[in-house]
Amino acid sequence: MSLSGYTEAEGLPATDREPYKQWSYDSAHAKLYIPRMAAGQDRWFVAALSDKKGKAPSRLAVFAERPQHKRWEMVSVVDLDSPDLPAIALDHDGYATAVAADGNKHLGAGTKLLRAAIVDNFATGGTNTGTKVFAPTKASKRQVEIHDKTGTRFGDQGTTVFAGATNRYTDAYALKTTDGGALILFSHTHTQTDAVAHSGLQINPGKDDRAWLHDVPRTSITYTFVCNDAATVPAKAAPSRLVGYTCARTDASGPPVPTWTDRA
Repeated sequence: MSLSGYTEAEGLPATDREPYKQWSYDSAHAKLYIPRMAAGQDRWFVAALSDKKGKAPSRLAVFAERPQHKRWEMVSVVDLDSPDLPAIALDHDGYATAVAADGNKHLGAGTKLLRAAIVDNFATGGTNTGTKVFAPTKASKRQVEIHDKTGTRFGDQGTTVFAGATNRYTDAYALKTTDGGALILFSHTHTQTDAVAHSGLQINPGKDDRAWLHDVPRTSITYTFVCNDAATVPAKAAPSRLVGYTCARTDASGPPVPTWTDRA
């Protein structure tokens, strides 16, 4: 996701690039949720962070130890829609409890179902599983609105279709919450394909597409998005809550219009 941001910026003319501004998290007000790990287990923790000094945390980030790289890395970060943090269960020493994010009979849903429901929000507006798996929240409503508005913006001149895509990032992190459920942080990948309705029409890439599409008119464009997601899952068969998600476009491709191909 970070690399795609650099790629997009490098595709812009120098005059259109925004100058880089240094930033940092307010570590003084960070809240850390560190689970106890047995010997040999992969080590990780969740941090609730704010990028504005003195403000309540507005992001959840997962840091994981990567022995192969000999360092700790931020492997996920999600912007929350509410400053009310999930109620993480802590033991008498202040440690959190890690739980299984999939195949956990004590949870109402696992990451496989959550991913499928999120993709359904984009693909169908939640008709199949999205609005059944998730109770309405700002985050889930926003995904449904993207489907509704984006899918009709071309009118009879074109179409937009969302779909799931191969997800390289299958790791997930879950912490027990005070109600017996869990906060689960995970990732998903989806595509958005815009296409013209008939020959003679073309889609002109925007300036932010230049890094991938090089200002070449297309008959269709498929965008790939990688997203980090955060959801609270109950300890029983009840709807989960999507509390935030953060997406980045990581690729764009599509066939040039025939006249452009002939010219090339």
